[in-house]
Amino acid sequence: MVQKYQSPVRVYKHPFELIMAAYERRFPTCPLIPMFVDSDTVNEFKSEDGAIHVIERRCKLDIDAPRLLKKIAGVDYVYFVQKNSLNSRERTLHIEAHNETFSNRVIITEHCCYTVSAQHLGKDVHPENEDWTCFEQSASLDIKSFFGFESTVEKIAMKQYTSNIKKGKEIIEYYLRQLEEEGITFVPRWTPPSIAPSSETSSLCKKQAASLALVVPDAAQAEGLGSEALSSPSGPPEPVAGTPDDKLDADYIKRYLGDLTPLQESCLIRLRQWLQETHKGKIPKDEHILRFLRARDFNIDKAREIMCQSLTWRKQHQVDYILETWSPPQVLQDYYAGGWHHHDKDGRPLYVLRLGQMDTKGLVRALGEEALLRYVLSINEEGLRRCEENTKVFGRPISSWTCLVDLEGLNMRHLWRPGVKALLRIIEVVEANYPETLGRLLILRAPRVFPVLWTLVSPFIDDNTRRKFLIYAGNDYQGPGGLLDYIDKEIIPDFLSGECMCEVPEGGLVPKSLYRTAEELENEDLRLWTETIYQSASVFKGAPHEILIQIVDASSVITWDFDVCKGDIVFNIYHSKRSPQPPKKDSLGAHSITSPGGNNVQLIDRVWQLGRDYSMVESPLICKEGESVQGSHVTRWPGFYILQWRFHSMPACAATNLPRVDDVLASLQVSSHKCKVMYYTEVIGSEDFRGSMTSLESSHSGFSQLSAATTSSSQSQSSSMISRSPKHQLGLLRPAASVPSRACVCRTAKPSPLGWRQVTAKLSAALQEDV
Repeated sequence: MVQKYQSPVRVYKHPFELIMAAYERRFPTCPLIPMFVDSDTVNEFKSEDGAIHVIERRCKLDIDAPRLLKKIAGVDYVYFVQKNSLNSRERTLHIEAHNETFSNRVIITEHCCYTVSAQHLGKDVHPENEDWTCFEQSASLDIKSFFGFESTVEKIAMKQYTSNIKKGKEIIEYYLRQLEEEGITFVPRWTPPSIAPSSETSSLCKKQAASLALVVPDAAQAEGLGSEALSSPSGPPEPVAGTPDDKLDADYIKRYLGDLTPLQESCLIRLRQWLQETHKGKIPKDEHILRFLRARDFNIDKAREIMCQSLTWRKQHQVDYILETWSPPQVLQDYYAGGWHHHDKDGRPLYVLRLGQMDTKGLVRALGEEALLRYVLSINEEGLRRCEENTKVFGRPISSWTCLVDLEGLNMRHLWRPGVKALLRIIEVVEANYPETLGRLLILRAPRVFPVLWTLVSPFIDDNTRRKFLIYAGNDYQGPGGLLDYIDKEIIPDFLSGECMCEVPEGGLVPKSLYRTAEELENEDLRLWTETIYQSASVFKGAPHEILIQIVDASSVITWDFDVCKGDIVFNIYHSKRSPQPPKKDSLGAHSITSPGGNNVQLIDRVWQLGRDYSMVESPLICKEGESVQGSHVTRWPGFYILQWRFHSMPACAATNLPRVDDVLASLQVSSHKCKVMYYTEVIGSEDFRGSMTSLESSHSGFSQLSAATTSSSQSQSSSMISRSPKHQLGLLRPAASVPSRACVCRTAKPSPLGWRQVTAKLSAALQEDV
């Protein structure tokens, strides 16, 4: 497995020439790096005007490895070749290094770059900012074979490399202090020998400023600021995730994201870069990406999988707009005993929940599970907003909140089965989509019945989250190690014998007159969650999913937008003059599979023949798992159009050809003959289609709009267009231009279903024992 590293942009608040003088003092050896024993100059080149200086060194390293491993390898030292290319005219230094020892077994490459920054991350601009020096570093490690010690060598190499990364900036600063002690605080810039320094320096600075604005990752972009923000007289706004080309600065990471190790910084930057490349800049905020990485111990592949799954979920249910478009029913405002209450001693927003005073059965009977779930989602969205505000107020990164749960009054009625089921579902959704947002959970006045509830709930809570729970029985929270260790005395709620009036509703029993029938709740739940314009469908091998669109007027435009959530599919469009038989849902008996969450409809009769009963109007489009595709088709004839999503099988390789590596890897990733798509279609009149650009220009899209980029078929024989523009907030897709573009690719994964039978069995046993 190839290990990769990418550093953030590190900034030295010193001129480039002074940094270069300090850097050269690292050679031929550096006492601050014990493993760096010596270096010899192998090749050296200098241009006639002195602007270009290329030097190649052979570096001798004493790796801190077990003696037995060195003896087996037969070496005491490891040699690397380092090539430094200094361009004094452009004020850049590029460093390339690779291993010479064991190069046939281990491949190590590194690239570093020193450049000049004209501006620094949108902070207060000082006159010397244009002379600040930026540093970036990337590396890769590929261990092909090493006498059976591949894993050990990988761990040693990563440990040695990360320790040197931490020392890198310290070493430069050490030599800067050394230069200052010697009275060297300024090194003049390079100037051509034939031109006076004053005039050339002035023109050179202007050229450099213009070039650096395009090449160097300036800090304004790293915090999501554009040129308009920098020129604004009111000052720059707070940093947000910005353009696809922005880069993270080490100071920005420390200020807004916290202290990360070099490898954690690398994981964040690489995952962020992957999102930028695949989603055309419409990416989550850095704090959001970091939460998913922390939830999976900075395993990039696992974090990417659950994050893409969450982004698809947010898109499907329009969670980004929940605070603006949804208001909680009055029943929730009156009887849901929870609300925000100041902050804890660490600056985290504090949420107070009086669970023991809440009538969970009454709320579920009056509102249903879906309304409660949506209310909890709005609470979490509000929590994310408050974390951002507190980060600005307290001047340090705050990415989670504290929850105080008062269980006084908790009894057996809180173990009502539908209520527990709703609670478990809410926990599942929150765990999957808001990881690492709970900083601490304080459970106060836990009664005797609490262990029963905890036994049912705890298996569905992540291990990392459970470690944040602090449980107090009776009045233990008032003693040492209690509430005062986490919350200031001045803001302890009055119902906990504190001095602060808490505006959280007191809860109480929900009047039975507000209860609704099961039919009413079912209809309400359906209406609530089908506000999404997308539909889900399952596609099986031999059982495609098809939808019928009837066109009355020729030149109408069929538009589509779909995400391939699982597996690879082939997308086709057919036309028929005759109407297919009424849709028949596939029983899937041949597959011995049931699809509780997906729909599968087949319209094309098996006796129909292509070319006689129906015709293909678009070339087949192969769509990979995770791709988000939008497109349109201008119809030529009235009649019936069938959009089909078909399972994509790997093509059989010819007998004389070996299978491609990509094909083998792809076949290994297919776990079953089932695909899943989430789609939306719409028919637009030709006059509306021509005027669609106006609606696009006024549209809005949240960060979870995965479909910023699209896929098209270059072999289309009809007027098919693919839209690269963001969709309207209400989901009305309007194709804008006939420009094919690269697909937006991200892996998604279906969440594992809850084991309701096991939960019900546990619940029944617990209730019977208690009764």
